Amino acid sequence: MSDTALLDKSKTAPLRRLEVFTGAGRRRSWTAEQKAQIVAESYAEGATVCEVARRHALTPQQLFAWRRDAARPDERKTRRGAMAFAPVVVAAPRQRSNQATPAIEVVVGMLTVRVAVGADLATLQMVLHAVRAAS
Repeated sequence: MSDTALLDKSKTAPLRRLEVFTGAGRRRSWTAEQKAQIVAESYAEGATVCEVARRHALTPQQLFAWRRDAARPDERKTRRGAMAFAPVVVAAPRQRSNQATPAIEVVVGMLTVRVAVGADLATLQMVLHAVRAAS
C-alpha cells in the first residue's frame, strides 16, 4: 500500500495557494546605491531587518550580509593573504644626478617610498605594511 493511500482524504486541507515561476530564473542584481538605500532603511528608527528584507523580497540573511559589508568595507577588500591591486604609473626617470640609480617608487598620498634594485623582499613587505598601517 502506498503512502498516499494511507492518508485520510477527509482530513487533509485543500491547496490554498499555488505559485508558478516562469522565465529564466536568474539572480537579481542590485546596484551599490540600491544596497546602500536598503541598508540605511534597515537602520531606521523602529525598522526591523526582517520587515525591510520582506519589503524588498530579500532574505534577512542577505540583508545582514549587506549590513556587515557596509560596516567594514576596507577589511572586506583587503583580507589577510588576499591579493590586492594598486594603480601603476610608468613615467620617465627624473634627472637627479649624473648617476641615476634605477628604483621603484611607491606613492601613497603624500608619502613616497623608493625601492632600490636588489632590496630584499622581507624588508620591502615590512615597509609597505607600515605605510599601509600609517595611511
